[in-house]
Amino acid sequence: MAQSVKQLLPAHADGVHLCLEELLPYKQHTVKWLPPAKSLWSQLLGQHQSKQLGRGMDFAEVRQYQPGDDIRAIDWRVTARTGKPHTKLFSEEREKPVILYVDLSSTMQFGSSLLLKSVQAAHIASLISWLSVAEKDRIGAVIDTGSSLVEIKPTSRNKGPLQIIAQLVECQQQALSGASAPSSMQTVLMTLNRLCPKGSEVIMISDFVNYEDSFRPLFNQLRKHNRVKLVHIFDPLEQGETQFRGIERVSDGKNARWLNFSSKSDRLSIKNAFDSRKLELESLSQSMEMDYRSLSSDISLLQQLSG
Repeated sequence: MAQSVKQLLPAHADGVHLCLEELLPYKQHTVKWLPPAKSLWSQLLGQHQSKQLGRGMDFAEVRQYQPGDDIRAIDWRVTARTGKPHTKLFSEEREKPVILYVDLSSTMQFGSSLLLKSVQAAHIASLISWLSVAEKDRIGAVIDTGSSLVEIKPTSRNKGPLQIIAQLVECQQQALSGASAPSSMQTVLMTLNRLCPKGSEVIMISDFVNYEDSFRPLFNQLRKHNRVKLVHIFDPLEQGETQFRGIERVSDGKNARWLNFSSKSDRLSIKNAFDSRKLELESLSQSMEMDYRSLSSDISLLQQLSG
């Protein structure tokens, strides 16, 4: 790796392996996204923002309207039934479970320039973990190595992020040490539906290479009782962006083929395939009111968030 690229790497990172020293410092950066600062999600790339974003209000009770009540909170059904105006009362949303799905499977063990996609996924997972506990939420995770799903139950305070970070380091080493088939997203979604307590915020961090339209019912089941966000990790080579002009055999974990990167048409076909997948994910997110964001593996996380 060229010296100029090394200088762009986060401290203690080599772009391939993970260590505690590169993930722990995200704790000190959380203050940048705590209220009233700008939301972390508004600084990630993406075209679709769910109506469910942000901390909300929980319904508490209905009582008879009193002077000074917000007329927008009038419960018209109760008002019509009783003949007297009634107002909905809300309480601020309390501690909620945040569940991360972090994909470290075989398709994520790829990076053409700065970081493997799996390493970038671990970095954003670390930041979200620390940010969640700073906001008084409990944080848990499902970490996917391709050969297994490691479940971490939601925990508050520092214990939650520390457990997740330690498992990310171990699971990345496991994923690098042996080839495994790409994970089944069906199994992942079934696990999340089983694991996530009702009212959770579920954040899926993946390249979503294995997404299929047939999984929509499982996504629908997940988002019915939870807030779901998708963080799409991609590499510039997947968009056909590379200085390489030779011929290479490439694989998506299912199919393999030879590509001539000197050919503009080959590079365009790569880009078109990526754009098609991205459009599928955006369509899924929009139709199910889920948040969709994207994150590149060729720029460090904090650089992208400060842009």
